[in-house]
Parts: sequence; C-alpha cells; structure tokens
Amino acid sequence: MSKRELFVEAACADNVEQFLHFIKLHKDKAEPFNVEEVVQEMPRDQREALWGRLDSLLQHFLQVLPPGRWEEAREEAGGEGESAVDPKHVMAVVDGVALVASASLKVLQDGDTYQALLKVAHKLHTVLASLPVSDAPLQLHIHTLCVAWWKKGMKEREQFGRTAFLISLQKSLIVKKPGVEIQRLWSLHDVLLRLDYTSEDNKQIVDLLLQCFQHPVYVRNDDGKRLLVFLFSWNVDFISFIHGTIKNQLEFFNKTVIIHITEIYFRAWKKATGDFLEQIEILCIQDYMQCAILLHRASPLHAKVRQIVNYFHTRKGCNKVDTMLHNLYKPILWKALNAPNFEVRASATLLFAEAFPVHNPDQTNEHIDDTIQRQLDTIMALLTDPHPAVRSSAVLGVCKILAKCWELLPPTIITDFLKKLVNELSIDTSSPDVRCSVFQSLTLVLDNGLSHPLLEKLLPTAKYSLHDNSEKVRIAFLEMLLKVKAVRAAKFWDVSSIDHLLARLAIDSESVSKRIADLLFKSFFPVDETDREWCCRCITLIQMNPMAARKFYQHTYRYTTPATIIKMMLAIRRVLNSSIRSDFDVTEIDDSMKENSQAAPVLGKDMAVVSGLLEVVVILWRSVEPSLKQNKEAQEYTFAKFGNVMSKYFQTFEDERCTVPLVQLASLMPPAAVPTFSCSVLSRLKKLEPGAVAAQYSQLLDCMCSWGQAADILELVSEWLTEALPKQREKANASRKVHIQEAVEAKPDLALVFLEYLFSNTSTREEVMALGQIPLHQLLTVLGNWKSVLHTHLSSTADDQPKPSLETARKAFLLHGRLGAHLQHNASEGRDYLLSLQHTAAWVAERVLPFLTNSANSDEEKSQSLAAEITENFLTVCRDVLLVGLGDEEFKGQILHLCSLVLLSEAGFLCIPAVLPILKEVSASYVPEDNKQDQENQEDPTTVILVVVANIFQKVIELLARRLKKEPEEGKLLCQSAKPGLTDFLQVAQTWDTAPLIGVFSTVLALIIVETRHFMHKITRPEEVITPESVEDMPHLSSVLLSVVLKSSDVSRAFLTEVSSSLESDDLMSLYELAAVLHVLSVIKHTGQSKAGVKRAATSVQQHLQKHAVRSLDPEDIQRIIFESSVMTINKILDLV
Repeated sequence: MSKRELFVEAACADNVEQFLHFIKLHKDKAEPFNVEEVVQEMPRDQREALWGRLDSLLQHFLQVLPPGRWEEAREEAGGEGESAVDPKHVMAVVDGVALVASASLKVLQDGDTYQALLKVAHKLHTVLASLPVSDAPLQLHIHTLCVAWWKKGMKEREQFGRTAFLISLQKSLIVKKPGVEIQRLWSLHDVLLRLDYTSEDNKQIVDLLLQCFQHPVYVRNDDGKRLLVFLFSWNVDFISFIHGTIKNQLEFFNKTVIIHITEIYFRAWKKATGDFLEQIEILCIQDYMQCAILLHRASPLHAKVRQIVNYFHTRKGCNKVDTMLHNLYKPILWKALNAPNFEVRASATLLFAEAFPVHNPDQTNEHIDDTIQRQLDTIMALLTDPHPAVRSSAVLGVCKILAKCWELLPPTIITDFLKKLVNELSIDTSSPDVRCSVFQSLTLVLDNGLSHPLLEKLLPTAKYSLHDNSEKVRIAFLEMLLKVKAVRAAKFWDVSSIDHLLARLAIDSESVSKRIADLLFKSFFPVDETDREWCCRCITLIQMNPMAARKFYQHTYRYTTPATIIKMMLAIRRVLNSSIRSDFDVTEIDDSMKENSQAAPVLGKDMAVVSGLLEVVVILWRSVEPSLKQNKEAQEYTFAKFGNVMSKYFQTFEDERCTVPLVQLASLMPPAAVPTFSCSVLSRLKKLEPGAVAAQYSQLLDCMCSWGQAADILELVSEWLTEALPKQREKANASRKVHIQEAVEAKPDLALVFLEYLFSNTSTREEVMALGQIPLHQLLTVLGNWKSVLHTHLSSTADDQPKPSLETARKAFLLHGRLGAHLQHNASEGRDYLLSLQHTAAWVAERVLPFLTNSANSDEEKSQSLAAEITENFLTVCRDVLLVGLGDEEFKGQILHLCSLVLLSEAGFLCIPAVLPILKEVSASYVPEDNKQDQENQEDPTTVILVVVANIFQKVIELLARRLKKEPEEGKLLCQSAKPGLTDFLQVAQTWDTAPLIGVFSTVLALIIVETRHFMHKITRPEEVITPESVEDMPHLSSVLLSVVLKSSDVSRAFLTEVSSSLESDDLMSLYELAAVLHVLSVIKHTGQSKAGVKRAATSVQQHLQKHAVRSLDPEDIQRIIFESSVMTINKILDLV
C-alpha cells in the first residue's frame, strides 16, 4: 500500500497509534514525511474519505473523554488513582486531527465537497471553547485552523472568524510581546464588519476592544494603530465609548503616547465620512477643544489636551483641516474669548493664536481678508485685557502669529504689534508676568530672519528691562539678548550697553549673572585669540568693573575647557611677572617671558589691577581644582609654575588689596610649594593683637586648614586658653622658679575668635573635626575650665573685677557647649558628650541659678543680668542640639528639669524667650501618630516628657501675666520678646489632637478669658462696654497670645476647637466668661479666618447666653449692657443682622 492509503487507513480509532506515528513523523524535521504533501497528492475521493474518517476518529475520542473532563482526568492521572483514558493520548489525537485539517484546508481545490471537513472543524471549534489556558499548543493549532477557514472564505466562516478574532484579541492583551497577535488581529479586522455591535453576544469583544485603547503597545504598533483607526469606522455609537475610554486614561499617558493617540484621531477623522465624520468632529475633536479652553491650567490634563489640539493646528494648510477647525471653533472660541473667567480667556487666546488664521478656505478672498482682519483686531484687543494672565497669553499668541505669518501680514500691522509689545507691555508696571512674557515670546519672532531689521530698531527702547525689579523679567530679557546674539539679529551691546551689563553682573543673583557671563564671554574671553589678548581684555574688564570681573570669571568654567582656563592662569602669571621689580634675580621669570612670542601687557604700579588679576587667578584655580586633582601632571606643573614666584609676589605686592588673594592662592597649593610663606603663617597668627578683624586672620586660618595643619591651630588655642586661666598662671609662675622657659603671652580673646571662625565655616569645621577625639576632647576640657571664671564674675562686686574678662569667659562657655554638640554629632556611638552637656546643665542649676534673684543693688543687678545671660546661652546650645536630633530621652528630661528650675527662680522670667524654643524642639521631636497607642499609659516616657512640656508652658504664661501686673512696661517688652517662641511652639502643638500637648490651647484660652473677665469687672460706665475688632483692642497679654494664634490658620483652627470644646463641656458658663469668648470670636471674625469654627463656637455661646437674660430695667446696669452687647455680637458673627 502507498503512504496515502496507509495514512487514510490509520485515521480511525482502531489504528490510532499508527495515526499518531504519522503525525510524529510529520513533526520530526529529519523525516521526509509531510502531511500537507500527502493530502495534496490524494485524489478528491480519497481526501473526502480521509475527512470522514477523521470526523469519526475525533467523534470517538471526544465521546470517550469530553473536553470538559480533560482537566479532571489529568488531575486523576497525576494523583494516586488511575484514569480509564489517558487525557494526554486524547489531546494528542485531537491535535493530530487539527493538524491534518489545517493541511487539508491549504490544498483544498475548487469543486471539493468538504462537508466532512466542516464537521471536523465544528468539533474542533467546540474543543477550542473548552480548552484551558495551559493547553496553549493545541489552542494554537485549532486557532490557526479558524484563521485559515475565515481567510479562505468557506462556509460558516463568520463563526470561525469571530472565534479566531476573539482569541487573538484576548492573547494580545495578555502576552508580554503581543506584536504577532496584533498583526494577526489586523489581518482579521474584517470579521468585525460581520458582527452585530448591539448584540449581547459580542459585548465581550466590545469591552476588549476598548481595552486596546488603554494599552500603549497597541498605540505604538503600526498594525495596532491601523486597527484602532478602523474601530472608529465600525459603528457610529462605538465612537463615544472610544473617546470616553481615551479621556479616562489620558492622565496616565506620557507625551509620546499622546502623540500616537492624536495621530490615531487624525487618521480616523481623515478617513471618516458622513455620520462617522460628524461624530468624530463633534464628540472627539470639539470636546478636546472645549477641554483645552475650560480646564484649569493646573490640571494634569490641560497640557495633554493642548497637545492633542495642537496636533490638528500643525496640520493647517490643508483645506479639509482648515474647514474643520473653522466649523468646530466657531461656536466655542469667540464666546470663550469674551468669557468672564480670566483663565478661560487666557486658554482661548492661546488656542486662537495657534490656530490663526481660523477661516473657511471655500469663501471668497475678500471675505477671508475681512475675517483675518477681525481676528487681528481681536488679538490686539486681548493685549489690553484687564487681567495679566490674558495679556501674557496674548503676548505669546501675537509672537507666534508673527513668527509663522510674517510674510503674509501687512507691515503696518507687524509694526503696530511689535511697538505695542516693546514700547508698552515690556514696561507693564502692573504685572511682571506680562513683562517676562514679552521677552520670552520675542525669541520666537527672532527665529524668523525677516523680523531682524525691525527688531534692531525697536529693541534698544527696552534696554532698562535689564534693571527690572523682577528677577524673572531680567532673566527673560537676557535670554532674549542671547537669542539676538545667536541669530545675529543685532549687536546685543546696542540693545543694552556693556556698562549696564557689567553693573548688573556685579550685583545680581547667580541665575542672572551666569547669563550675562554667557553673553559677554566671547567679548572678554575670546578663546580663538592669543593668550595675550585674553590678558588685555581681562585687565580692561577689571578696570571697568572689578566686581563684575570676579563674577564673570566665576562662570567661565561653564563655557570653556579646564585646559583653556589653566592656560589663562599661566598667561596672567606672565603678566604679573612683568610687573615685578627689575632687581628680581630669578631667571625663571625671563624664561617665562620667552614662552610667549608677544610681550605681555605691562601693569606698572597699578595695584588695583594687580590685585584684580590675582583674584582672577584664585577664582579660575578654584573652578578647575576638581579637574586638576584628576590630572596629577597638570597639577604638579601648575604648582611648580606658581610656587617659584610666590615668595617674590609677597615681597613685591605688599598692598593690602593684594595680600588677601595671595594668601588664598597659597592655600590652593601644598605648603612645600610656598615654603617661606607656609612657615610664617603660624607666627603671623601669634603676632596678631586681640581685637584683630576677620580679614587679618580668616585667610591665614583657611590656609592652615587647607594644608592639614588645623592641629597646630588647636594647639595654639589650647595653650593660650590654658595660660590665661588664673590657676594655670599660678602654676606657671611656680614652674618658672625651677625652669627656664620662653615667656608666652596668652591671648584668650584671640584664641576664642579663632575657634569661632573655625566652627562657623563648613570647610574649616570639617578639617578641625577630622583631627580625632584626643585633641578635641582636650580642647573641650580647657573650655570647660572657664566655667570657674564665669562663677568668679558672678560672685564678684563692681569694685573687684577679676581677670580674665567676663566677655572672654562668656565666649569660652558658649564655645564649650557648641564643641560638645559637634563632638556628639561626629561620635559614632555613645553619649559621652551629651553627658558633658548634662553636667554643664547641673553646673548652671547649682552655680548660676542662685544668682537669678531679684536685685536689691547694682552688684546684685549685675549678677542677675549675667546669670540670665549665661542661662540663655546654654539653653540656646541645648536648643541647637535638639534641633539636629541629637538629644535622647535622658537629655530632654534633664534640660526640661533645668527649664523648670529656671522658671522657679525669682528672676526666671528673664529667660522665657530662651525656654520656649526648648519646649518647641522637644515637642517637635515626637510625631503625634507614634504616640497614639501609648497615650493611655501615663508612665510612657514620651507622655511623661510631654506632660512636663505642657506644665512648663503653663508656668511661662503665668509668669508673663504676673510680670505684666507687677511691672507693666517691662512686662510688655518681655511679651514682645516671647512672641517668636510662642508662635513656633503653638505651631507644633496644633499638630496634636490629643493630650497632653493639645492642653496648651486650654491654657491660652484660660488666660485670655481670665484677663478679659478681669477687665470687664472693672467697667463702671456703659460707654466702656466695647466689643473689640482687632487684637490691639484686647488686654495686653491676650492681645499678644491672640496675635500669635492668628498668625497661622492651623493654630487658629486648633484654638477654636478648644473654645468649642470648653463651651460644650460647660466650663464657661458665667456671663462675663461668655462675653470674653465673644470678644475673642469677634476679633477672629474680623481677620476672616476659620469662619466655620467661629460660627460653631458662636452658636454654642448663643445657647448658653439665653440663661443670663437680664430682667433689670435699669439702663445703667452693666450686666444688662454686657448681655445686650453680647447678643449684638453674636448676631453679627452669625450674620443675623
């Protein structure tokens, strides 16, 4: 028998193993057997017989094990039980039948009767509907059969096509790389034309198609785009669902996806006709136009909608597009340009400018000209709109129109527009945004070369915009000048003179100065010229404006290479060498002069220029220092070149103006490169006298730190501070009896000034802190010893003033605390330095606070003032420690205990301004949410500390009230000094909505109520009953506290919550208390804050006030007058009158 006959015989249940063997041979690429070839060689009768046998074979196995039981059978086969039929065997048979059916479809000829093949296809279609996702290979083969059946156009193709389309659609939304499925889906898109959009059976397909618009892969894929464009023409009603889906996802699309989405809209519109075209224009394009006009500019959708609409604007020039824009804008744009809302007008203005001209190309030329003229008049009117946002948009719009339509507009119109912009709107005093918009937008006009002649005449009139009060206007003006320079529209110095540019460069911010430097770079640093020319222009710049020269060279590194900058530094060195006296016998200078073929400029004795050149070298060196560190060869060369002339520079350039840059230059080199100077720095510091200004020592200290010699400075400081201590001096005298040693003049004041400078600057502080624990701990000990000097001054009288001075001891004490804080910050573990600060706190409590008493004489007054100053200085250091998060629970508890002791002292009120920041920082170190679970636990450390904070705050308020009562004038000053601390503390307290910190508002309210009630009790005449309208009308402490509360809306809200809570809990019941509350509410109402909170509290007062209705008929009865005044106040607050 032939292979054909054997293959046909094998297609039955009895010979199924042989059938599967043939299928295996077909799949084996090494075997010559091919099912498609065998079927093609079969005569028609044999093929039909094969299909019939395949139908029987498939029927048999599907009856033995239906597809619905395949999964169950597999589970049984995988478990301990045994299945009657192997599901894998059945699936192999079905897969083989699908393969033969697909091969048969390919070789099907005209006239073939394929009824049996159709039955096979139906059975396989039924199997496909029941297949789980895990059976991907079998699904693929049956799916391929369905696709081929549709494409062949065979009987009942709609059913198979729909299934093929649905499966491809589902897979394209699931697989990671759906490109193949999307391509297959596009090849099946005609299937949709046979489907009923309104049928419930197709709802699944509709939903999946809408999901395609949400997938960026579809949007980017070419076949995906074709399919999405086609879907706009599937059914008119489907367009609205497509548009809604895209709009809902628009917020999550990036700009690239938006471009693809817009292209899909445009292609769909371009292909549409009839009702489809109308729906796309009205439902989609015009909807986006309206959104672009009506959406807030802050909306994340606004820019994306604008991007979609602008895509259609860029397609202008085509009659169909122009007509569409004219028709769609007609009912919405002109109305929006006259809308009451300024944002709508501004957005419409931008759209109008981008779409200009909005016209119907089918009209006559005369009519089009009239339309364009009316539109030009409209945009001119928008330039005078009352709102600056609209004027800014109109400025941008005008410049866009001029940039793209310059050749089409009459010269008079162009001139009028530009004159309006440059002569009027560029100096619009009402809005910096408008002025800024003018110069930002003119850069668009400059892109059109035809505009240059006219702008060259007009721009100089705007030259004073360089000095505009608004920085952003100055930046926009300079950006425009850079554009003028780039496109060579005019000479920028004709628009704004060099002198003006240099004056602004000298004084303006970084953002402005770097743009001026960019503008002037080629003028003062022409890199294409010789280095001699560089130096000449550098000298010219220094002579014109030295400060501008410094700023210019600070920005040079942005516009040239490090190699060019180093070359400039060496060129300046040659110029400086040429000015050194002729008796300089170092031959290196002569050699350096030979390096340049042209003679260097001669400076003579102009020390202003010399100092300027030295400053430029320092500035340039610092700008390339990172690059030099990466190129050791260039670094060593630069060190050598400058190192061998530095000593002569110090000898020759003795002017004070030259000394500072020379020292800075030396600090940039290693000490070995400047041996003479480096050896003399420490001795120079030692020779300085107390009272030396920062300019005399700051550069020297920077030098030593940059050379890694900070340890020598600390050694000198420690030596001076130790020698200056009284006890140490006595020991020194005793030691001189038996030793001969060099006398050292101690300069503790200068030592402390050095320390202050070292700790105040980041670079020097880092060098000092890098020295390690030993020298710094020794310094901390020396500084701590000065507490004894402070105590001596505290206990001394005016006639007996001990040495060293009080100011020196006070500075040492303050620096001791600061150094402890720095050391704790640098410590990787432990709390040794926090412990040192705690010991200082104990010393303050034991030795300083006893002097914080009421003064009876001048000596006690001096001691009291000094004790308060010492305490405040220490509390300030502790506040800084807490501020940077170094304080732990123990430290906070110790410092709060000290604050309590301070306030309990007789004159503790003097330290209130220093205590309040401590309370604020301690409270701020806890987050309200972190403590909610422990609020019921009164022993929780956090709760304990916050309770102490609340108690101390209450004590502060009591002290302020007591001081105002005892010494009104002094109390008022104290209240004013406490306001910043009160403001910061209440701002932290309002973040808590539970005890104990929320209780501070109860303290504030209680004080205000008590003080106001006391004030009303003293009223004796009816005319004295006045409801306050501002905080100034309240009693003094109430005025201070209320002004603090009203500084923040959050604090005001928390305070009003406390007011309402007190009223609801019946804590405030008396007439005078209710009247006091109304005074507070009246003041808050006049500020316009927390309107809802004020009305809620006023309603509570109204309910309580009815109980105090006064029946007395005496018009002079104060209680009756207070009641009536309160009723009137409530009515005003509740807007009842």
